[in-house]
Amino acid sequence: MQTKKIPMRMCSGCMQMKPKKELVRIVRSPEGEISLDLTGKKSGRGAYLCHDKECFRKAVKSKKIERSLECEIPAAIYERLEGEIEA
Repeated sequence: MQTKKIPMRMCSGCMQMKPKKELVRIVRSPEGEISLDLTGKKSGRGAYLCHDKECFRKAVKSKKIERSLECEIPAAIYERLEGEIEA
């Protein structure tokens, strides 16, 4: 019997490869709206992060999320995303 392949993604904060199910996806929709995708199925360009505040802060400081999503992200959206990751 074959084993299932586990999709791996890289965390934008700590730069470690982890299984996709262990990470949170931040997505930029085709309309330009940035939101948190807990299901991993929303359409749009995505960036992945651990469920850790430190990884989020590293990614914000180095602007890795902005580069991954290919757009500028206002501070208000960062604050909202940080609140959702902490919850």
